[in-house]
Amino acid sequence: MEDFLLPLLGATFRISTPILLGALGETVAERAGVLNLGIEGTMLLSAFSGFVVAQATGSLLAGLLAALLTGVLLNLLLGVLAVTLGLNQHVSGLGITLLATGLALFGFRLLYGGASVPPKLDEALPQLTLLAGTPLEPVFSQYGITYIALLLVPIIGWLLYRTAFGLRLRAVGENPEAADTAGINVYLLRYLALIIGGALMGLGGAFLSLAQLGAFTHGIVNGRGWVAIAVVIFGNWQPRKVLVGALLFGGLQALQLRLQAQQVPVPYELLLALPYLLTIVAIAFAGRNASYPAALLKPYKREG
Repeated sequence: MEDFLLPLLGATFRISTPILLGALGETVAERAGVLNLGIEGTMLLSAFSGFVVAQATGSLLAGLLAALLTGVLLNLLLGVLAVTLGLNQHVSGLGITLLATGLALFGFRLLYGGASVPPKLDEALPQLTLLAGTPLEPVFSQYGITYIALLLVPIIGWLLYRTAFGLRLRAVGENPEAADTAGINVYLLRYLALIIGGALMGLGGAFLSLAQLGAFTHGIVNGRGWVAIAVVIFGNWQPRKVLVGALLFGGLQALQLRLQAQQVPVPYELLLALPYLLTIVAIAFAGRNASYPAALLKPYKREG
């Protein structure tokens, strides 16, 4: 049993990493009142740009920085549309996803043509093995980005709930008019939230292409951005609960992969759908008591 559970737990953390990073970024943005439906495309283009730069320069660090910059730039574009111009956040976010997805796929065909074998890095980010030689080694053999993602949960929680910056940011997401009256720059706070969120989403995309796969394919994100948005709702916009939601989905995904590997007599289509079905059920129950930021989706126009 131990040979099954411990590797399953280790795989859970790895699979949860990009979802957790994307969900934390989405949490920060939504706490400021901006719904970012561009997360799926942002993660995809970040994964692509990080991969291309890492392959061209031979530097994984340069690839990581390129992915972070891509996430930030796309979120700044969303800020121009949804914050400065006050356009519909649903439409703006979906537009970002379509734009980023199109750019990633166009860039892939431009650089790699119709290659049937996905391009790979000569060397991907290595796993860091802690507690080597102990029974817990399978759990603590993780990528550095996974440890960073877990560490970011208390950091983001502290930032949102224990700092003046977090208080102002949440005030902007709840009542921007009152925040403006109190002297808080609503536009600046929303842009800062999008920058932080974009960096985290970019890091989530980089994890997929530079660490977990060490390659790039069209379906590398595979809906993880949409799952991250669902996880934010499940976690009620609280980082520690967002972590629970990401681990729940990651654990179900890791479980279905292992059940397939053990050739369990269940249709594989059902196993593939299992994580999404159970996530929908969990959100259906958790969403009924969700207390979303009051100004979410509401553009702000300063009077006078």
